[in-house]
Amino acid sequence: MWFTSIYLKTLREARIAILGWGAGIGLLLYAVLSAYPSLVETAQARASLVSLASSYNWLAEPVAVDTPGGYATFKYGFTILVIAIWPLIVCSRLLRGEEERGSMDVLLSLPRGRGRVVLEKLAAIWTALLGMGLIIGLLTFAGGQHVNASFTLTDSLLFGLNVALVAGIFGSIALLLSQFTQERGTASGITGALLLIFIVIDMVHRVIPNTEWISRFSPVYYYNLSKPLIPSYGTNYGALVVLLVLNIVISGAALGLFMLRDIGGAVALPRWLRTPQRNIQTEQALAVHDWSLRSVYARSLGMILVPALWWTLGIAGFAAWVVVIVKQTEDKLASLYQSSPLLKELVTKVGGNDVATNAALLSTLFILLPLLIMAFAVTQANRWPADEEDGLHEMILATPQARLKVLLARFGALTTATIFMGVVTLAATSLSSLAIGLTLDKGNLAAATLSIIPLGLLIAALGYLLAGWLRTAVDTGLLSFLLVIWFFITFVGPELNWPETTLKLSAFYYYGTPLIHGLPLGDTVGVLVVTFIALALASARFMRKDIGR
Repeated sequence: MWFTSIYLKTLREARIAILGWGAGIGLLLYAVLSAYPSLVETAQARASLVSLASSYNWLAEPVAVDTPGGYATFKYGFTILVIAIWPLIVCSRLLRGEEERGSMDVLLSLPRGRGRVVLEKLAAIWTALLGMGLIIGLLTFAGGQHVNASFTLTDSLLFGLNVALVAGIFGSIALLLSQFTQERGTASGITGALLLIFIVIDMVHRVIPNTEWISRFSPVYYYNLSKPLIPSYGTNYGALVVLLVLNIVISGAALGLFMLRDIGGAVALPRWLRTPQRNIQTEQALAVHDWSLRSVYARSLGMILVPALWWTLGIAGFAAWVVVIVKQTEDKLASLYQSSPLLKELVTKVGGNDVATNAALLSTLFILLPLLIMAFAVTQANRWPADEEDGLHEMILATPQARLKVLLARFGALTTATIFMGVVTLAATSLSSLAIGLTLDKGNLAAATLSIIPLGLLIAALGYLLAGWLRTAVDTGLLSFLLVIWFFITFVGPELNWPETTLKLSAFYYYGTPLIHGLPLGDTVGVLVVTFIALALASARFMRKDIGR
């Protein structure tokens, strides 16, 4: 049945992602709602919660945080955007991936027009996203019923729909950008950077007064206009319509461009965006002397270079922006403490001068850096099984290249890109802290930014290992599901008082709090050892398996 139409085949490839992302995010909301009563057992605890939320109003608008729905919306309404990683990966290869491996020509040789092919594929992606939203909504409602929350089933389903619509935006953007690029990795890399940029743009109006017009250029802004889990706030149906229209317009533009261009080609950019053309002699027309063709490692690095640069821009820029926001938060706290005679002794600990206070505030957000770099690793690790499906491994192995050398060269290129991202992020945060006068321990700052590298390599090595048995779609789905599970354990486990043995099942646990306590050397070495073991097993499997099986 699953192979009787393009729609069903595409939907079949998303089956694991639907359950993984839907159940993962849904259980996250269920656990947060279940843990809420323990956070407000006393009036003092409730007041403390409201005060803490107001200190982080730049992250999200604190509305009715003393209610289950308000607390869940404030706590994870922003972080839940991690779900956008799946559609941006899938949609970047929805058409371009088929073209890269030559299967689009075969598909279009059947009595199916281009428009029907794209519409069936898009329908499957949207069915998957709505399925995720449905699961998220149902589990959220179940969590609300557990604590007698005031939101209804309809509110929960609207919450899931809001999540699906904003995630679909980034899938639509990836699909559109893939019409201008020759490789799917470039489209996913640019879209990943845009995801972070749009998140920052949405924050602008909560940090800088009278700048809401800037935030309106971000689809995340319209996502945040609806808070269905807070009945007193409700759903902004106009914002939902805006998200729906954006999806239709962007996807429609992608469809229109695909209908007009050559298969395997790319849409020509406007003249003002084109790079200047150079006069190339006939004997130099072939790129036989290009640096990226000198070895498997160089070629792999050349393939990953553009998306890595975009992800680096997004991650480093986000880290630098977070530093600026922490400084502004401390300035607000300093003003608050100065106006209270009982709190004047705390003034010296805020405003950017106290290292411990700066590190404590910044550390709560730096936990997102490992998540971002691991998301990048997921987008790049799936290139390995995809190349095998496309028949590229056979072409490389037809040359005098050992299998082990090919795998290690590919992983080495990914390692180089990951290290580069960590170093640039360190430079960005250091310059940002110096520019605004936020005092930080330089050693701990280096530990916090560079120790994200082993976690990125870990998820990549696991991706290479799973590729020994699984196809690209399933491999990506399982990696994404694993990332959601780790995220769930780390962010919700402490609130549910889970034992430390359970918390250790998440890779994020081993990142620790390096801004406060320095580099957790033992844990970092442990992550590297597991990475080495996974890579060794992946190498052993690749050296013994039949290519394409």
